[in-house]
Parts: sequence; C-alpha cells; structure tokens
Amino acid sequence: MGTAWTGPLEKIDDYRFRIPRTYKQGMRVEGVIYVDEQMLQDIRQDQAPEQVANVAFLPGIVKYSLAMPDIHWGYGFCIGGVAATDPEKGGVISPGGVGYDINCGVRLVRSNITIEEIKPKLKELVTALFHTIPAGVGSTGEIRVSVEEERRLLFEGACWAVSKGYGIKDDLECTEERGCMEGADPKDVSPRAYERGKRQSGTLGSGNHFLEVQEIERIYDRALAEKFGLREGQITIMIHSGSRGLGYQVCDDYLEIMGKAVHKYNIHLPDRQLACAPIDSPEAQAYISAMRCAANYAWANRQCLMHLTRIVFERVFNKSWEALGMFLIYDVAHNIAKFERYTIEGKERTLCVHRKGATRAFGPGHPELPERYKETGQPVIIPGDMGRNSYLLVGTKRAEETFYSTCHGAGRVMSRSQAIKSTKGRNITSELEEKGIIVVASSKETLAEEVPDAYKDVNDVVKVVQGAGISKIVCRMRPLGVIKG
Repeated sequence: MGTAWTGPLEKIDDYRFRIPRTYKQGMRVEGVIYVDEQMLQDIRQDQAPEQVANVAFLPGIVKYSLAMPDIHWGYGFCIGGVAATDPEKGGVISPGGVGYDINCGVRLVRSNITIEEIKPKLKELVTALFHTIPAGVGSTGEIRVSVEEERRLLFEGACWAVSKGYGIKDDLECTEERGCMEGADPKDVSPRAYERGKRQSGTLGSGNHFLEVQEIERIYDRALAEKFGLREGQITIMIHSGSRGLGYQVCDDYLEIMGKAVHKYNIHLPDRQLACAPIDSPEAQAYISAMRCAANYAWANRQCLMHLTRIVFERVFNKSWEALGMFLIYDVAHNIAKFERYTIEGKERTLCVHRKGATRAFGPGHPELPERYKETGQPVIIPGDMGRNSYLLVGTKRAEETFYSTCHGAGRVMSRSQAIKSTKGRNITSELEEKGIIVVASSKETLAEEVPDAYKDVNDVVKVVQGAGISKIVCRMRPLGVIKG
C-alpha cells in the first residue's frame, strides 16, 4: 500500500505508541497511535503515521493528533485519524479530516429471528435484498425527490425519511444526532452536488459499503447484551453506507475553496491535502453547513435502506417487521466533524472534533446520549470484512482521552488494485460459500477489492480498543449473507 514508514514510535503502554513532537519541526502536539506490538508491522506498511504527524501541524490542535488501530493511508488525514481543534485558539476545520464520503456510517438492526428460522430462507432473502436495494457505482433508487424535496432532505436528514413513512420516530432516538445535524443550510451545497445526490437516496453505493445479515455468535457482556435485547443465535442486520455522490462533491468543492483559504490566512502545512480554514472564517462556516447537509443526506439514506430491508424481511417471512422485532439498536457516523464540550486544562471548552474513519464513543452518563443509553454508554458498531466478524461495543468514560472516539472497522492492508491483483484466478464467491456465507455483488471486481485478505483482522483491532479501555465489547456477530455494491 505504499512505502514503509520508518519514523519513531515510542511505546507509552501496551496499547499506545507516541510520535514525539521532536520528529518534525512545526508539530504543535505529539501523535498518539492506539496499537499493540502485534499490529505494529501493519501500521508501518504505509505513510499513515506520517499523516498523524502532519495533522499535528494544524492551528489550534488540542492535546495530540490521534489514530485508531484500523489506521491506514487516506487523503490528508489517515483513515482512523482523530483531531480536536479549539476555535478560541485559532482552531481550523479541514475537509481532509472528515473525508470524501461524509457521514459514511453504519447502523445495526436487531430481530427476533433465530439462526434456525433463517437458514432455510437465507438464499431467498439475500437474493430479494439484492434485487430490492440498489447497489453499485452510481446506482439510483426508487426513492425519487424533487429539488425542493432534496433541500428538505438536506435540512431534515433521517427526520425527512420518517416523515415520508420510511420508519418510525423510535428510529431517530437510536440515531446519532437523532439523524439530523442542526445548522445545515442547503444554499451552501453546489448545484453539481445536488445533481449527484438527486436519485441516490436509499442506495447502497459501491466499494466497502454493504448490507449484511448476521448471527450473534458470542456474548461477552451478558448484562449489557440483555439491556440491548441481544442473545446468541439471534439474527442482526448491519447497513454500511454514506452520502454517496453528494458528499463526495461537497468535499471536492470545499477542498478547492480551502486550498485558497490556506494562503489567505497564512497557514503553513506540510501537506496541501490538509487544506483548512479558521473555524470562524466564512469559508469554514460554509463548509460546516454543507458538511452537515451531506451528513443529513447520509442519515436519510441509511434510514431509507433500513426501510427497504424491513419490507424485504416482511415479504420473505410473511410477518410485519414489528412482529419480527426489527428495531434499530444504533446508527453511528464514521466521517464527520462535530462541536463537543471537553475540559481542557481545567476549563470547559467547545472543540471541533474531526473523526475520519473513527466512531464516536460516548461513555455512560454523557449528557448527549438518549435516555435508554445513559446507563450503558453509546453503542459502537464495528464492521469487519465479509469473511470474518463484526462487533457491537459501548463507549466508556475513559474514552474521554480520545475525545470519545474509537476504531471504525478492520482497516485495509491492501489497496484496491493490490487486492484485485492478488485474487486473480480465485473464486471469492465460492470461497465464502464454503464458510457458509452467501455473497451477492454488483460486480466481480467489487468482490476482489473487498476480499477478506485486503483487511486487518477486526478481532485484533477490537482487542486494542478494549485493552486500551476506550470501548467495551458487548457481542460478536458472524456474516451469513452479504450484499455488496
């Protein structure tokens, strides 16, 4: 995946390594990577640690530049990168710290269905899901919206979808930000972005996006699992998608604007991909608004995808989704910047927290959590690859040290082109079928790009965040049926 990184990594403890400030002149804070000895070699495979050091140059950055164990090279920020900036200390916002797929995220749906009940219907179910849910590059869906409706969707997020009958109010309660970020103004979204988003609501998209039917194969914390209504042998559904072409275009548009802002505000950076602007500047304010529009689009999209999934299950099982117990556990964003309150040097401050390929992980009692999760901490959903496991965890109070952030998945160890090259002559569908996993994809290329070998083992990644105390494992799921774009 690129040139190996040879810079300094100093061991802090079993799960944290430091890039000292002395590594590069201009670093305002040190870098901290959450990783164990076993995974160090993976971490050094590409230049992602260099990106952790580069992020430490951002004006107003607080405490440290962080990376989670699923770290790999990205645009500007590494994937798995977390950075908080202080608006009162000249803090900036950087589109590279959010990423191209704004609010790419994942939701987990539970059900009353058991492994025994689903086995005889699995093939029919996966086929029906594939034919009902549009997937693949540029896929367009049945949920069409006018320009006026799209403005409403960008402003209202998942609330728009629920108002159209694509779900219930309870779904919003179990969605980060209740599925809608305030301060989204559609006027800050370009006509090109509108055009790209117009027909993509309720579509899965391509690449690592998926819909997965899973079985809970192991409970780690019985008390927490009971609170979530989960048990071994139960069927869950995981949906991973984002803001599609609209979010990509928003990022593209504002990277160009921020590229000019860097010179205007005399900001010196080691990498132009970190283009940014002071949070109180007009450029940053317009980006924040457009980013929130794209985030709302993604929440509406996942809400629509869940609605379509419920419809398919109703058809296949000949019961209402309510009777099947298909209720949302939670929906989390992976690529987003948010304003959150933290105590820094004894003072309460509002910080701009960039999470790029990282999951928010509020601990028990956090004021922003819905009542039902105040006691448990926020559900954290960590997908693996299509041949291994996924996890449900919860945030912890200790996660305050990472600005309440944790990993977001397994993290790639091969680029997409490397994965395609390495799978030449292999039949991925058959390989997975031998493991008891039915996979349907819109192209053979997608399966090659997303082959399990292209990813770190999610079990290793989750072991680090649990060991570091920034998340707590509730249960592990294994894939039964997967739809890929």
